[in-house]
Amino acid sequence: MSDVTYYVALPFLTDEDGSPVAGAAEECQTSAAALRRAEILAHGAGHIGAIAFSRSGDPMTGEFGDAKLLRKFGNVPEDLSAL
Repeated sequence: MSDVTYYVALPFLTDEDGSPVAGAAEECQTSAAALRRAEILAHGAGHIGAIAFSRSGDPMTGEFGDAKLLRKFGNVPEDLSAL
């Protein structure tokens, strides 16, 4: 099977200590859809921001490349490597 690209919108919230935490990721059909969804999520109740990203790989082998940030919206952590 060839590589597949997934597009994702990921909101951020704050925990009880006020630290940013990732919310539930939402898979989208296209990069444009992920950008639109992330922008909407960034303004959602309780959300402080959101990102849109893509990730490509082979689902049959489970091998995927690093995520590629498409855009940040709102207040999201600078270091996203821990996600």
